[in-house]
Amino acid sequence: MSSAFRGYFPALAACLFLAGCGDSPSSAVPSPGKTGIRMSELDAANTGLDLVLTSGGVPSREILEVKGCGLALIDFDSDGDLDVFAPNGATLESPERGPGCRLFENRGGLRFSDATERLGLQLRRWGFGVAVGDYDGDGFDDIYIACYGPNVLLRNKAGRGFEDVSDVAGVADGSWGTGCAFADTDGDGDLDLYVCNYLSFDPSNPPARAAFKGTEVLGGPLGLPAQHDLLYENLGKGRFRDISKPAGIRAAPPAYALNVAILDLDGDSRQDIFVGNDSMGNYLFSNQGKGRFREVGVDSGVSANSDGAAQATMGIAVGDVDGNGLPDIFTTNFSGDTNTLHLNLGGGFFADRTRSWGLGRVSLTSLGWACDFCDLDHDGDEDLVVFNGHVFPQARPETMDSPYLQRPLLFERADSRFLPVSDPDLAGSWVAAAHRDRTVVRGDLDGDGDLDLVVGELNGPLRLLRNDAGKATNWLIVELLDDRPGSMNRRGIGSRLELYQGEAVQRRWLRGGGPFQSASSHRAHFGLGSDDSPVRLVVTWPDGELQDFGEVALSTLYTARRAQD
Repeated sequence: MSSAFRGYFPALAACLFLAGCGDSPSSAVPSPGKTGIRMSELDAANTGLDLVLTSGGVPSREILEVKGCGLALIDFDSDGDLDVFAPNGATLESPERGPGCRLFENRGGLRFSDATERLGLQLRRWGFGVAVGDYDGDGFDDIYIACYGPNVLLRNKAGRGFEDVSDVAGVADGSWGTGCAFADTDGDGDLDLYVCNYLSFDPSNPPARAAFKGTEVLGGPLGLPAQHDLLYENLGKGRFRDISKPAGIRAAPPAYALNVAILDLDGDSRQDIFVGNDSMGNYLFSNQGKGRFREVGVDSGVSANSDGAAQATMGIAVGDVDGNGLPDIFTTNFSGDTNTLHLNLGGGFFADRTRSWGLGRVSLTSLGWACDFCDLDHDGDEDLVVFNGHVFPQARPETMDSPYLQRPLLFERADSRFLPVSDPDLAGSWVAAAHRDRTVVRGDLDGDGDLDLVVGELNGPLRLLRNDAGKATNWLIVELLDDRPGSMNRRGIGSRLELYQGEAVQRRWLRGGGPFQSASSHRAHFGLGSDDSPVRLVVTWPDGELQDFGEVALSTLYTARRAQD
């Protein structure tokens, strides 16, 4: 079997099984006759987000070119609105000198201006993953970029510019970094840093071509050396140290890691680390306390799907799908395989419930990347978006059962099912447009209370999806602020938020990590529909301390400040 075939399609038998039986016939639900989700696609002419992302050439020739680069939403100047950052990539001909990163400042009304030069951002690395967090506790969010080559930490100089402090901070690893995340992994109150590493790739000596379904394609990842991930401990005073080995991260074999989610998965008030791996089992590093982790992916049930097959995990979404108060994990995978919904059963155990929730057969022909749970229609439950695109430019339905350019998948939550919405007359033209999409970030970009989306396409322009749900419904956006003296996790990354309205409860987790190689807004969003009854907010901070904020006003951006000791 060729390296490309094994690398990107590791579970042929399981996939054939799924294609044969998949969801029950009743689960093949057509688009609903109506939907509350309606979004409008805006391009650079309407928004000022004038950037065509670079990730190698067109068409892709090597595996280094197919992952694309992430995006980030960051309020870099602390003026209350969300700005857009793109690390951007490079080409095989000049892997260390790309067109450069870009930061677009939010001017209001969904208009952005390029502030890159003014802020002194001259980074021209081949960027992949992005993490946002205030690692030094000065009140301004900083940016970390995982690259092909030395990674970069950009310290925010009070909204006036950014300074490259990678070497001084000790985080300039030279591997091929992908997903990354800030989180308090050791419980000492500051933000540590986790970096996913993919594989060893030498542009001067690329892997041999391979065959996939009778077509010659690019090679990898199997057959290429996998790499160990990195966990950096925040030492304070702007410095980190690599604790991957003593923390237990290196006890797991090196893997093709692509994305990471850090949050308390088992309710013990410690931050666990879920790592999505390509073409091999996912990892779950269970936090044992005192800065130690144990890899329990197989034992917990998140390593593989219900057929025991390892997948090619790219995107990661987290939400309480079944309402049991625990965070569930949804992942995207390669074409011919389904995306996977791992429901959290409690006690550190998960179960694959993909097909029973209507998320199986519909994803078989898609190659999924970024995904996210978000209440797009403000009806009080979270919907699901998945953005897709094949890695092989040669992909055709008649040869690979899947096209190269692919439509996104939009699912509206309906009780205990997710219903696909594909009619452009209902949800907007964007659901019918095929792209080489890789990433998405979500946040309220125009201040109207609903979640807008910024989508990044492989070697394509940025697209903004404007949501208009907030104009006619109630909502609440919550920003956490731990401004106690000496606080080093001011945004409360790792917190759980619960919103009570009558007998209904909604939950959100401010996890470390994002949809795919990206960082969405750290603000939690709740849709409340037409219900005007009072709501009560309860926050469980990363260290387990619970704070009841009582009744809060509807349709506001509410700042929940941590109580003083």
